[in-house]
Amino acid sequence: MNTRNVRTGAGTVLAMLTLSTAYAEEGYDAPADWPSPMAEHNMAMALFDRLEYAVPDKGHEELVWDFQAWYGGDVNRVYLKSEGENVQGDGEDAEFESLELLYSRLIADFWELQGGIGYQGGVFSDDHAERSYGVVGLQGVVPYGIETDVALRVSDEGDVSASLEGEYDLRLTQRFYLQPRTEIAVAGSEVEEFGVGEGLNSVRVGMRLGYEVTRRFAPYVGGYWEKQYGDTADLARHHGDPTEDSGFVAGVRLMF
Repeated sequence: MNTRNVRTGAGTVLAMLTLSTAYAEEGYDAPADWPSPMAEHNMAMALFDRLEYAVPDKGHEELVWDFQAWYGGDVNRVYLKSEGENVQGDGEDAEFESLELLYSRLIADFWELQGGIGYQGGVFSDDHAERSYGVVGLQGVVPYGIETDVALRVSDEGDVSASLEGEYDLRLTQRFYLQPRTEIAVAGSEVEEFGVGEGLNSVRVGMRLGYEVTRRFAPYVGGYWEKQYGDTADLARHHGDPTEDSGFVAGVRLMF
């Protein structure tokens, strides 16, 4: 290694950095109201990842939504997340499976640590059992581009539950995509009013074929299969509900 060349190169780099700093302090002759290029600028986005009508082989048809919106920058954000359904023909209003307000912080490339509060129950009604809870989650992308959302929840009664969701967009063409999706739910204790037993509650897998009319609007069709296990399945049988089902869905993915 040529030490002289290394020292000369280091001196050149140092001089360039000094000049760059001086130019930065002068603003590069940019207008005075231009923001700093390194500042974190707040933005907002809203997404219906799923807004669909589901037709199961057993039970009632239902309108299902999976929504999230966020406001903030690259590192710090505030999220509003909601998943729920409106079962058709049961005489009851829609139900929030989850409605959560979360603070989120980027802790690694493509990974956000989230925490906040949540609610499960009726949508502006008392048709369903209700509870509030605290939630800690991790949202990000694992290798091969699988979008992942893991959450641990503790209710106001001390009941502990957790969920894992994963999905992947497989590009078939520039506009057509195939999206496999998996949801797994577990609980640490039985909560009969919510139909939840201790242990593994349910597994749901689905597949959707979508077409992006634009990046913000993509209608899709697909299907799903779900099964309940253990104590959760026993509770379903006790109430006369099926423990395994499949069905057809049609919906749209919307981004604002």
